[in-house]
Amino acid sequence: MSITGTLIVQMIVFLILVWFTMKFVWPPITAALDERAKKIADGLSAADKAKADSAAAEKRIQSELSAAKDDAAKRLADAERLAQSMVEEAKTRAAEEGAKIIAAAKAEAEQESVKAREALREQVAGLAVKGAEQILRREVNAGVHAELLGRLKAEL
Repeated sequence: MSITGTLIVQMIVFLILVWFTMKFVWPPITAALDERAKKIADGLSAADKAKADSAAAEKRIQSELSAAKDDAAKRLADAERLAQSMVEEAKTRAAEEGAKIIAAAKAEAEQESVKAREALREQVAGLAVKGAEQILRREVNAGVHAELLGRLKAEL
């Protein structure tokens, strides 16, 4: 046997091994690798899509949160305006009621004052009549008259 014959036989065996590997072993390995690569690519695209969805959801949440804050601020401002108007209305009503009460009190005080003046006039008239009666009963004397007038002043 020569070295060339062994080399040729080894080359033929090697080529058969290469052909066998390419025909039966290599396709399942490449299919498995392709399937794995596809799964990885699908996973990456799903992750990218989830990241994009998450960013969109975050933007939507931020916009809704902003809208909710604006709505809450508007409602709070409306409530404050309503409360302020209610306070102003209550102040106005209280001022009107106070003015009515003061007017009624003034009218009542005026009536009481008029009544007191009338009572005082009646008393003064009565005292004047009494004084005149006493003066007329006694004799006309300036000293006695002065004394009677002094007592009338004291009674008034």
